[in-house]
Amino acid sequence: MPTPIDTLRRALPGLPPRLREAGDFLARHDFDATTRSMRDLALAAGTHPATFTRLAQALGYSGWDALREALIEARRPGPYSRRAVAAGPQPLPAAMLAADAESLARIAPAPIAAAARALHAAPRVWVAGYRSCRGVAQILHYELRLFRPDAVRLVGGASPEDLDLGAFQPGDALVLISFAPYSRAIARTARAARQAGCTTIALLDSPAAPVAAGAAHLLLFDAAAGPGFFPSLTGALATAQALAAASFIEGGEPALTRLRQAESRLAALSEYVPEQDDLP
Repeated sequence: MPTPIDTLRRALPGLPPRLREAGDFLARHDFDATTRSMRDLALAAGTHPATFTRLAQALGYSGWDALREALIEARRPGPYSRRAVAAGPQPLPAAMLAADAESLARIAPAPIAAAARALHAAPRVWVAGYRSCRGVAQILHYELRLFRPDAVRLVGGASPEDLDLGAFQPGDALVLISFAPYSRAIARTARAARQAGCTTIALLDSPAAPVAAGAAHLLLFDAAAGPGFFPSLTGALATAQALAAASFIEGGEPALTRLRQAESRLAALSEYVPEQDDLP
């Protein structure tokens, strides 16, 4: 079944010049079209917002919102077995790396900085990620704990998940990490955070995700860009690490002191292999 971008590319030669320019921009920035407002997209394309409405109608949609929904739906990862196809003329590893590099270049730093300020302001920080997103959540939890050892917790890490959800308090910050299809566990965690009055930072693949509702900060990554059979978590990991680094900077000298203390403890426990010269 052709995607909206396939339909657009076939229609481009027959479109009026202004619509063709907008269509060409959309074909090259389809992820931006799913994550940015029509006004922002038009500004980036150097055209008027109404141009995108007319473009959508020329493609057979009722308007821009209908085209945008179709673009979001087309980017939802299907079953992994359905994605296990050849990458085309480029070897699969090279194609995957190229796609990840392009998606990383589209991640906006400003929302990460704003989310880091929210983390710094919160007395407690929770991190939640399930199934394939668990690894990203664990890395973020580990890095934050290096300089906030008493304030950061991994949901379901040290106690049953339902006990952690019941421990959420107003003013806590919660980082949710997920991509489509969204697990029941992440939806349950998001709902508990909203009910408790937490500040939610959602690290997701789409602003249309059900767990994005009520989030104070939305950090987007592209899970469906690559040709691999499994959705890419490269953007999620890069965003999580940038979030941890920005939160550390917000902490200033106290954060640096705690980081040095953590490094000293790790060294005292001999957690690292000694330098080559010290090996027997």
